[in-house]
Amino acid sequence: MSIFDDDFYSTKVSRRAVRDSQRRDNRMSFGGGDRKWSSLRIAFISSFTSAIAATVLFGIFTGGFGGFGSGGGGSSATAEAALTGDPSERTIVATAKVKPAVVSVINEQTFGFGLGDGLPEGEEEGSGVLREAGVGSGFIIEKKDGKAFIVTNYHVVTGAERVKIVLTTGEVREASVVGLDQITDLAVLAIDDKGIETVAEVGDSSTLRAAEFVMAIGNPLGMGESITMGVVSVIKEVVPVSLNQNGVIDWEQEVIRVDAAINQGNSGGPLIDLNGRVVGINSMKIADFGVESIGYAIPINNAMPIVESLIEKGHVSRPYLGVYTMDLEQYWEQQDMEDFLGEEAEGSDGEGTGEEADGAASEDIVLPDEVLSGIIVLEAVGPALEAGLQFNDVIVKLDDHKVGSTKELRKYLYGSKEIGDELEVTFYRDGELKTVKVKLAESEKEE
Repeated sequence: MSIFDDDFYSTKVSRRAVRDSQRRDNRMSFGGGDRKWSSLRIAFISSFTSAIAATVLFGIFTGGFGGFGSGGGGSSATAEAALTGDPSERTIVATAKVKPAVVSVINEQTFGFGLGDGLPEGEEEGSGVLREAGVGSGFIIEKKDGKAFIVTNYHVVTGAERVKIVLTTGEVREASVVGLDQITDLAVLAIDDKGIETVAEVGDSSTLRAAEFVMAIGNPLGMGESITMGVVSVIKEVVPVSLNQNGVIDWEQEVIRVDAAINQGNSGGPLIDLNGRVVGINSMKIADFGVESIGYAIPINNAMPIVESLIEKGHVSRPYLGVYTMDLEQYWEQQDMEDFLGEEAEGSDGEGTGEEADGAASEDIVLPDEVLSGIIVLEAVGPALEAGLQFNDVIVKLDDHKVGSTKELRKYLYGSKEIGDELEVTFYRDGELKTVKVKLAESEKEE
């Protein structure tokens, strides 16, 4: 019985048709210059040629050009995938290439022996028990001096009293924190490199294109290894960030938006292209009701200078002004609250340490009616204190650049100034406009 039992395609051939074909073949002359080809041979050669052409074109578009703008020529693994003729083979080869370098990151913190979190009343610090407080992901980026360095997110390890790493083999190792950077949400850990052979290959996030296939690898919900696939939705998107998690937007993060599923626990894991190269670090997702598959990754080109600085120095050197601040807009909002005077305002310093100020801005702030935005100084330390800035000063300009929020202050400071530069700060004190010059210091290592 034929595979396709219809009048258009059949594997059945009648005996009469075979005899007629043989007679036509016997009449053909192969000795002279005017050769004739049978329909059967023409069909066979056409099919064979088409198959070769299809294989070559597949190899060109999926391997020869690095695939969907991934930058650079295809690797041997990519060439192998192209030769198989199976597009899914590229995803298999790419993930197999980087998976041994992907790890789970366990954040352990002290919990008391009583009910709930924290220590019972009267119990001494350190008398509780270390337990898992959170789980994330990471990947090995470098091996040096007997150590394997692991990249993850700042929020994965923040607050940890002990960090453990789980390798793909299931082995658990204790890790040390090499450096943290809250501004970029990056952290570097280190473990003994014994038995570790694979280091993730870094790609080029600047070559990504919309609709390019990418894969997110990590440890969602602590369930173990997970691979999700999607496409790049937006190459470069800027999202607002509240560093202190207090609802006040005090920074902006440049990210890649993808539709690959990124769930809790995927944070810190690699986003890879079809060549198995890391192009991003999975960082966050939108978790609103009715929203699906909107995730964000930090571009690897933005992350690597931070990672290298953390490995080399343990922190990221940035110009440091030394002010804990509150946005004037936030102050006006708090003025409308009935219990404003009884609350303690949380401030953040211009260099992003996220510490709390000792007090809130008082109601004695005097400003001209036309001043609607600015930055209230809750506390001045270091360079700012030495220059004479005080509590309740309202900063409105840095050099010739107007600033109306802590976010704008940070962006100007980190984007336009260097350590040791002189910064002219214009501010209001008791309604009077004043100017001081501050020599910027180097930011300190985060504890």
